[in-house]
Amino acid sequence: MVFWEGYVSDEVMGTFAPIVVYWFYAGFFQLLPPLDNYRLHTRKEQDAKNSVPLSSVIKGVLLQQLVQAVVAHLLFLVTSETDLVANEIQPSILVQIFQIIIAMFVMDTWQYFVHRYMHINKFLYRHIHSQHHKLVVPYAIGALYNHPLEGLLLDTVGGAISFLVSGMTARTAVIFFCFAVVKTVDDHCGLWLPGNLFHIFFQNNTAYHDIHHQLHGLKYNFSQPFFPIWDKLLGTHMPYDLIKRVDGGFEARLSKD
Repeated sequence: MVFWEGYVSDEVMGTFAPIVVYWFYAGFFQLLPPLDNYRLHTRKEQDAKNSVPLSSVIKGVLLQQLVQAVVAHLLFLVTSETDLVANEIQPSILVQIFQIIIAMFVMDTWQYFVHRYMHINKFLYRHIHSQHHKLVVPYAIGALYNHPLEGLLLDTVGGAISFLVSGMTARTAVIFFCFAVVKTVDDHCGLWLPGNLFHIFFQNNTAYHDIHHQLHGLKYNFSQPFFPIWDKLLGTHMPYDLIKRVDGGFEARLSKD
């Protein structure tokens, strides 16, 4: 039993819930006070280093989400076994958890190699992936600010493959895709907040991904959005130390270890 049962189908929720969750969570960060004592970069750095205005970022994200919604709708249309969600047998909670874990590893694998190749291939980096790196100082709303082709290949196709390989139902996919969205937004929020569970349970977190957005880290920390496994296995892992700045905020610096 889920709260939307009887109101909308799992397929509709799987299509639109991640979009709604994205704007709620990213909007939450956008509405927070400056919180200078917890920022990985100063507001002055953000204004100076980011070469694209917020309005363009919002338009870019909405375009990617439009493409994602179309692909998700088609994916659910093709894979749905019944038109009546109430008649679809849902697996046990343990099976769903296992499917989500499989999907996490599949998504990480897809995104690592596609992401890394977009850095290796100079044409792809210059004309496609560099759009995301215009946000040298990441912030939450810009988490999905990508070139439309990158958004399709990296996020949308990666999500579809994760869904298909894991064998999850549309209902489980709602949970997985919403969780992936929240994790991605958090990784780009630019804040090191005390008690943040993602920082506690995931080595691949806000500071880890922030390193990748900096000039010295462009060839490292490709893993996203969950685990740093591929970085560690293939020599692209760059550890960091969180240093307290004079102004009270934090800075992710290369580890001396």
